[in-house]
Amino acid sequence: MDQTDVVEQLRTVSSRIDGLVERIQRLSEENRQLRQQQEHLSGERSQLLAKNEQARSRVEAMIARLKALEQHT
Repeated sequence: MDQTDVVEQLRTVSSRIDGLVERIQRLSEENRQLRQQQEHLSGERSQLLAKNEQARSRVEAMIARLKALEQHT
């Protein structure tokens, strides 16, 4: 193995390392975006659950009023 082969191998390894660094950066950014999206969706889910509970309470209150009206007639 001469010096030219060693230099070529070093270039190959360096190129692979550069590719891996780029891949890691892309994956890190994608991971950050996915975490942000998950946080947003979790907040949205909480809001929807709260709205659903409010709607259920309103419907139950209306049913109770209707039953009360029905008993009075």
